[in-house]
Amino acid sequence: MADRSNIGLGLFSLLSNIVLTLVKGFAGIVGNSSALIADAVESLMDIFSSFFMVIGMRYAAKPADDNHPYGHGKIELLITFFIVLMLFISASWIAYDALLNFAKPQQAPATWTLWVTMGIIAWKELVFRVIIYNAHQKNNAMLRAEAWHQRSDAISSLAALVGIGMAVTLGKGFEIADECAAIFASGIILFNAWKIFRSALGDFMDEQIHDDMIQKITEVSNRVEGVENIEKCRIRKVGSTYVVDLHARVDGSLSVTVGHDISHRLKDALCEMIPELHLVNIHVEPVL
Repeated sequence: MADRSNIGLGLFSLLSNIVLTLVKGFAGIVGNSSALIADAVESLMDIFSSFFMVIGMRYAAKPADDNHPYGHGKIELLITFFIVLMLFISASWIAYDALLNFAKPQQAPATWTLWVTMGIIAWKELVFRVIIYNAHQKNNAMLRAEAWHQRSDAISSLAALVGIGMAVTLGKGFEIADECAAIFASGIILFNAWKIFRSALGDFMDEQIHDDMIQKITEVSNRVEGVENIEKCRIRKVGSTYVVDLHARVDGSLSVTVGHDISHRLKDALCEMIPELHLVNIHVEPVL
């Protein structure tokens, strides 16, 4: 079952995005900064992705039932794909809008927009660090995607800061730096979107990419009395937890009852030592 505290992080991210969208939009329009306006549009997309992330977390927190014996954690991957889609749309719009503005006469942004942008960057970096810390602690793909969504927003704001700074300080002829910054930011966002998508796709397709977890399972299994060794270990991710299919080898001369008891001890040891395991299915193989 998903950690309900994740919902609080989602609401925190959602509120942050709402406030920053208003701040960026106002500063971009009044201060004549295309980079800040583009940044505001990205934050507007962030509001939708954060909203759906909160909905997904509430659904993922539901316990397993007869129709969903493995729980509801897979919804996290669907929301992750949606967040990635929002990143791609945001980056594409920012680049498209900046390219259109190249052909238009440019006016340098207001100097005060530099201070607004610096405050935005500091806040977005703080939000990123809070969410990414929890994402690593909980091994949650959806939180990780949302964290990098926040970091991408901070990077686009940093690019806006550089562009605004050049347009303001270097004067006539450098007004276009504001648009160049927006295009650079879109490239950073697309790169991070691809990384998030590739990781989530691996979990969705049940790729066997969990070597560290297999190593932990093997070490714990080898300490359980009666287990000779592990023959097979297959893992798939469900939300922020894992489902394990394990083939444990035991002495073939033992009775079925004893072999059954060994498998239960093994399962209890694994669930106790590795809390991330949601379900462990053990098949006993005889050593003849």
